[in-house]
Amino acid sequence: MSQHANTSQQTDTSTASEVVIEAESLSLNLGGKVLLDDFSLKIKSGQLTALLGPNGAGKSTLLKVLCGEVEAEGKVNFFGYPRHDWPTSQLARHLGVLPQHSSLTFAFTAQEVVELGALPLELPNAQAQQIAHEKMAMVGVTNLAPRLYPTLSGGEKQRVHFARVLTQLSQAGEQCVLMLDEPTSALDLAHQHNALIVAKQMAQAGAAVIIVIHDLNLAAQYADRLVIINHGKIQADGPPEQALTAETIESVYGWPVCITQHPVDGYPIVLAAAA
Repeated sequence: MSQHANTSQQTDTSTASEVVIEAESLSLNLGGKVLLDDFSLKIKSGQLTALLGPNGAGKSTLLKVLCGEVEAEGKVNFFGYPRHDWPTSQLARHLGVLPQHSSLTFAFTAQEVVELGALPLELPNAQAQQIAHEKMAMVGVTNLAPRLYPTLSGGEKQRVHFARVLTQLSQAGEQCVLMLDEPTSALDLAHQHNALIVAKQMAQAGAAVIIVIHDLNLAAQYADRLVIINHGKIQADGPPEQALTAETIESVYGWPVCITQHPVDGYPIVLAAAA
């Protein structure tokens, strides 16, 4: 990045509702399949945005393109600057990504895995350990600290990596982007809700949070904005009560549903109907 860009990033911090990620005209075709089709999207700070859609719709692909794991035609800006202009070490302080799966096989303890998140921060060991401990408590994995990572269950590994990503973002300040790819896929009921509560708290603190999720009802309960994707295009975009309509869901997922409201909190609930 230019010196001017560096100075601007240090002084221009994000505020609620500011656009922090801007994707414009993204297109990606792999193996003859269109994954993103002239796709444009703006992500704002202070919001939890859920990406929804059927298998193969382009949700995880979009996340990978946004964070730079996969290249596509089009442009992606972070905080007003092209993602490619960000030095990797600097972007790692502001962008945390929790993938669906991890290939980590080393016999690290859970505590050591979480502490890996502090590597981009260049902190003293004692401070890194303290931050890791705090984030492990946040996601409820403190009891797993001495356990060897390969011995953990799938859900336990998922939560440990969530703590690692939170550790990585511990000094992001207001320029914070958290991307979670199916963070509840291996979790039981209580841990699903706890993970989404933590994600919601991050958004309320000013982060731009993006979650790929399949559970429409969990998305409706916690997300501020739902972006429903199919065939690489946006089919609906808005707050849950606007985006979740029976017509849209049946069109996208190919299954009839009924929409009702939660009796206490009022968010929409999707009930599958008979085919």
